[in-house]
Amino acid sequence: MTSTTTTDIVELSSAKAKLKLELVQKLSEPCDRKAYGDRLRSAAQKLNCSIRTVQRLMKKWEEEGLEALLDSDRKDKGRSRISDDWQKIILEAYEDGKRTPAQVFTRVRLHARQKGLDSHPSHMTVYRILRPLIEAKEQKKSVRNVGWKGGRLALKTRDEEVLEIDYSNQVWQCDHTRADILLVDKHGHQMGRPWLTTVIDTYSRAIVGFNLGYDAPSSRVVALALRHAILPKHYGSEYKLYAEWPACGTPEHLCTDGGKDFRSNHLQQIGIQMGFTCHLRDRPSEGGIVERPFGTFNTQLFATLPGYTGSNVQERPPEAEKEACLTLKDLERLFTAFIVNTYNRKLDARMGNQTRTERWEAGLVKHPRAIAERELDICLMKQTRRTIYRSGYLQFENLTYQDDALAQHAGEPITLRYDPSDITKVMVYHHEPDREVYLGIAQAQDFEGETLSLDDAKANSRQIRKDGKAVNNDTMLDELRDREAFVDQKKKSRKDRQKEEQAEIHPDLQPVEPTVAEAGADEPEIVGEQEFNLPDFEIWDFDDED
Repeated sequence: MTSTTTTDIVELSSAKAKLKLELVQKLSEPCDRKAYGDRLRSAAQKLNCSIRTVQRLMKKWEEEGLEALLDSDRKDKGRSRISDDWQKIILEAYEDGKRTPAQVFTRVRLHARQKGLDSHPSHMTVYRILRPLIEAKEQKKSVRNVGWKGGRLALKTRDEEVLEIDYSNQVWQCDHTRADILLVDKHGHQMGRPWLTTVIDTYSRAIVGFNLGYDAPSSRVVALALRHAILPKHYGSEYKLYAEWPACGTPEHLCTDGGKDFRSNHLQQIGIQMGFTCHLRDRPSEGGIVERPFGTFNTQLFATLPGYTGSNVQERPPEAEKEACLTLKDLERLFTAFIVNTYNRKLDARMGNQTRTERWEAGLVKHPRAIAERELDICLMKQTRRTIYRSGYLQFENLTYQDDALAQHAGEPITLRYDPSDITKVMVYHHEPDREVYLGIAQAQDFEGETLSLDDAKANSRQIRKDGKAVNNDTMLDELRDREAFVDQKKKSRKDRQKEEQAEIHPDLQPVEPTVAEAGADEPEIVGEQEFNLPDFEIWDFDDED
């Protein structure tokens, strides 16, 4: 640190220099990462500059001391010192952006030669005069894709909002693609190509979460990818990971294209409960950051695996079907290892000397909030409203649920949350003015130990309406068992095999009971009221959602 003279201290009497001194001293005080991030933002706001400018000021302060705070601006700062005639010649040669600064400088030099002048403005002077015009022109352009505007990364949304990216977990992006690889089930039967949904952090370009499965893109698939991105990652030794995958937490913004799955009320409610805002990209072509990795996955991972199909018919290997031997679980393990060991550990072209993981860690302004899996299971499950009848009964999709603990709320509206893959158990919530109260898990009568998907239940309901008859739970259970017995005698359908393969990746997505039932108990225990301090939000019905 250099020495400071008395003159330096006198010059610090200016209001701006004093403010800088107070801010750098505050930033120099020991604190945790969250507090330091808050101080950085506060300092940037007071100095009317970016966070990066404050960081440069701190570095200069550490190297130069008080000299870093001196206001040495020229009185003629912002005004060019060349003649008005030269400025006019430069602006006319620019022709409102039709020529580059280098081409303008060439014309300036030719003009001086033709006039027999001994000197002319340098190329840096030409650029300094044109810079305000160039920056203004860039600001007027529609942002066609996520990219750097000047020294900052910016993203334009469909509602004309421009999100300037400054730190990690500020803006996440999500998108889908059909993976260019054929998979098989555990018996070797072909299953087709899976869907890959990725969540990427815009600031660091690191992959923070993904979902692999056979289900077509939907709000539930997006929810599964977000769930994976939000939770801390823990993997067993079978994944063969040689590095950590620290990315987790919740974003402030989620930016996607305008697909139906991204415009659903389900996703909007997840944003409300988890504290982030959903945005749609201004144009489909703006998804460069989230779409570009798909090409990398194809060329550097899928193309090296058996069953690779190529990106088009012309590139399709003739032996793709014959060579296919990987299951969905196999691909999920290989993809996880590729993300952790290779993709997130590589340098991005715009990131300088930091890997994507290092940039994500360095770019955090606060430590990611720890979120329990139970909280995510609740907010990512579909829900509907029902009314409790006398004796604690309620009905959903022609199933009857009953529990004595619900009887005291007879006649009151409640919310059911459920996993679409198994609706034999539903979570029941009672509404109060400022929160929801968890009442417990209700079990479908006559379905103890059984599973029934929402799709199967809807199919049964359609058949009931078609026949014009009422069917009780016993007949539905008998039909289900008969159908399962029939399927056991026949070759399972491709769809059934897809579901089995997919279930191996997400075995933890079943409803989680709040307490463990006593050993030997036949009925699940209904827990008493538990309060969840959730924000005040509107509840939507997702019964008809794709």
